[in-house]
Amino acid sequence: MMLDNSFFADSHPKWTEWRRDLHMHPELAYQEHRTSERVAERLAQMGITVHRGYGGTGVVGVLKNGDGPNIGLRADMDALPITEETQAPYRSATEGVMHACGHDGHTTMLLAAAEYLALTKRFSGTVTFIFQPAEECEAGARRMIEDGLFTDHPVDEVYALHNWPGLAPGEFSVRPGAQMAGFDTFDIVVTGRGGHAAMPHECSDSILAAGQLVGALQSIVSRTVDPQSPAVLSVTQFHAGDAYNVLPETVRLAGCTRFFDKAVKQTLERRIGEICAGVAAQHGMEITLDYKAVYPPTINHAASQEKAMKAASLIAGDGAVHGDHNPSMASEDFAFMLEQVPGAYLWLGNGAVSDFGALHSPHFDFNDAILPVGARFFAALVEAANR
Repeated sequence: MMLDNSFFADSHPKWTEWRRDLHMHPELAYQEHRTSERVAERLAQMGITVHRGYGGTGVVGVLKNGDGPNIGLRADMDALPITEETQAPYRSATEGVMHACGHDGHTTMLLAAAEYLALTKRFSGTVTFIFQPAEECEAGARRMIEDGLFTDHPVDEVYALHNWPGLAPGEFSVRPGAQMAGFDTFDIVVTGRGGHAAMPHECSDSILAAGQLVGALQSIVSRTVDPQSPAVLSVTQFHAGDAYNVLPETVRLAGCTRFFDKAVKQTLERRIGEICAGVAAQHGMEITLDYKAVYPPTINHAASQEKAMKAASLIAGDGAVHGDHNPSMASEDFAFMLEQVPGAYLWLGNGAVSDFGALHSPHFDFNDAILPVGARFFAALVEAANR
């Protein structure tokens, strides 16, 4: 059954207005109150049953049309603590907050698909529309699951997509297995004996130890992890001192690790702890480590990946759907949903970085031209589920 392409073309201007309204009013993780209100209102207007409160500000819409599979479709809603530097007429009206990752576009594409499916009902079964809060490092997907998302709304499969700068507009990428990396964080506190910078022999220099620690940590990936097993360890914070002539008592370091394999994750955590203990012993000071698991890797299920490729090919053509692109070392909390339910996570080309900016950049903007593409993909998945 073919999609009604005229509906998507005719509705594109309206959906663009929806997206730009969300862009002007960005909200941080678990603060998506206006956004969730807009989503719930529009779903209700479409005749879709609305459930709220999952993950705090999450919204779930349920559309039933006879017997058949239950397909879950997910979009993220939160923005980032970034000051927008575009000059778009719809630029963020909230100082210090912007949609720098395109979640405004993801939300709109799923609303657009919901509108089409509610109007046409060219499927048998149930569609569960999942509008998730707090994707950006705050694990909103996990919170929704803990609040009973899949207990109250059991789905057979679940799918999501993310706009992808650098991939041509309207092209798709969905690989089997790992699509995005796992993500952990670490906080390290180095405590020495502070004192006068002119008398270092009377001190225990925490900066010297912390500097050695940074260098030693970089040896983990290069000398402990199998070169054929991708991994990243980045020290992203170094906080120490506030005077020219004082050796500070304490230095605080923080950073993150990325990985695809559970064994690599365990190696990274173990070696960070061992290096902290070794540097502490060498310098005769205390070093504490707080290592936290944040997101698991995003792993596509084989059968769902094939279904996603077929639906994307229907929309974009075989030559515009890629199954062999390298996975990204960035992370995505949709991984928690894929740990519970079979499914797949795709990238949808947003266009050149020079035109629309990079993800998490103050110059980023979602390409409104791809709104109907994402909506048609979601609809195609649902309409194909009974074949």
